[in-house]
Amino acid sequence: MSYQALYRAWRPDTFSEICGQDAVTRTLKRQVMTGHIAHAYLFCGTRGTGKTSAAKVLSRAINCLNPQDGDPCGECEICRALKQETSMDVMEIDAASNNGVDEIRDLREKIKYPPAVTRYKVYIIDEVHMLSTGAFNALLKTLEEPPKHAVFILATTEPQRLPATILSRCQRFDFHRISTDVIIDRLMVVLGGIGRSASEDALAEIARAAEGAMRDALSLLDVCLSYTDGEVSGQLARDVLGTAGRVAMFEFVDALIDGDAGAALTQIDQVMRRGSDPQVFIRDTAAHLRCVMLAGAVKDGLAELLEVTPEDAERFAGQAKRASADGLNRMLELFLRAEPDTKWASRPRTILELAAVRACHPEREEDAAVAERLQRVEKLVESGAAARPAKAQERPAAQKTEAPKPKPAPQAAPTPAETPPQQWLDALARLQEENPPIRSPLESMRFIRFDGRQVAVEFSRKSMMHMKLLERKKPLIEAALAEAFGQPVAISMSLEGSGAAQKSVSDTAREVINQAYDVFGREKISLDE
Repeated sequence: MSYQALYRAWRPDTFSEICGQDAVTRTLKRQVMTGHIAHAYLFCGTRGTGKTSAAKVLSRAINCLNPQDGDPCGECEICRALKQETSMDVMEIDAASNNGVDEIRDLREKIKYPPAVTRYKVYIIDEVHMLSTGAFNALLKTLEEPPKHAVFILATTEPQRLPATILSRCQRFDFHRISTDVIIDRLMVVLGGIGRSASEDALAEIARAAEGAMRDALSLLDVCLSYTDGEVSGQLARDVLGTAGRVAMFEFVDALIDGDAGAALTQIDQVMRRGSDPQVFIRDTAAHLRCVMLAGAVKDGLAELLEVTPEDAERFAGQAKRASADGLNRMLELFLRAEPDTKWASRPRTILELAAVRACHPEREEDAAVAERLQRVEKLVESGAAARPAKAQERPAAQKTEAPKPKPAPQAAPTPAETPPQQWLDALARLQEENPPIRSPLESMRFIRFDGRQVAVEFSRKSMMHMKLLERKKPLIEAALAEAFGQPVAISMSLEGSGAAQKSVSDTAREVINQAYDVFGREKISLDE
């Protein structure tokens, strides 16, 4: 099989490459450096957060012949054998298919023998909560007092199903959901590594759909990349995921708050025609209403709490001001109850439309608060429409028409780069050492010049995603440059052949010509092409 899925091809090889689990990786690296290796570990967390990856890295790190700051070197014979999974000293067991007493008894017999090549014999038991009661009892004594050469690494998504006797004999590490920003940064690194590109809107849609799981995000990105040979756009990502998009969702919730059932049903029809799934749309609506509810209660740090842009946070706050707390809670409960109903319904769209109509007419709901129903009736009386809700306020268009993209200009010859100063090299080395996730993008930069106040760098066309990622990290890079140069230094990034470097050269030439005019006089100088 020639092609390998992204989540497998880009599985972390060191603790430094594991994203979003800094507390766990720092502790494990420290244990490897000091030699304080426990006999049993328990990695807990939701799917796709790095449990199995961390277990594989730990098994290589404790057996590596030349570990580098707690990370496996990746170059020694043992590291290569474990990476290729050809060593019998590290065994990965799926507890879901090997959950009987006989399998655990067989493990107990084999664990007595020392490793053939490595220092430790490592047993990685994935989904350990699937073991039967008898299997847990058979494992208990071995887990309590294993041989000195044995290390157990248990991974599970449901630690509450493990017996207390097992939990008390393991060092427990909890893997948390990964934030949207960290997922987007990692996706940019992956895209830069394979020479593909995607818009930030598309990456944000993928990161939100992954719900904190890096593996899910890489799998979704893999599907999106299969749809096109060019850049992955936000609309393409929404088509693949079956979501409506942030703009359409704001408009739909605006219609619900205004009580405009007609506008809400029209919005549903437009979204369904684009291929969105009713259950996904209901789930997205519930998530959006949750954000509006939080926006009404939280004043500071809303963008960080919701993991959205400041502009979206401001719009959430605007919707929270227009909606009553009782009405918002009722709508959220409506869509939360409707989501499981669509799974078994023969017409899931009808469930969605019914929830939207009920959300727009609190005066017809028995469980609606009295204040909410009175407020709705007062609006109807003021508008003079007793049988029909007032027309919703005008809302911004769902999508601005994009201007046609100009044809790319012919690329000019690359500008010769200056010799980078030592301060630049020092700053680059420090950034690579302290920030392993952006090591690869930093290596793709090409130094152009330093004019005393600004460093200019260039990227190849294939490294466009690396440039986009480093543009998000500009404050971090400029802080390192300021420390290295001893003064504030900015950084300017451009694509190869974009004309930024040529423009600077022409400005320099013009300055030299003006100086010549001042010295020799304009009438004594002639310029030839």
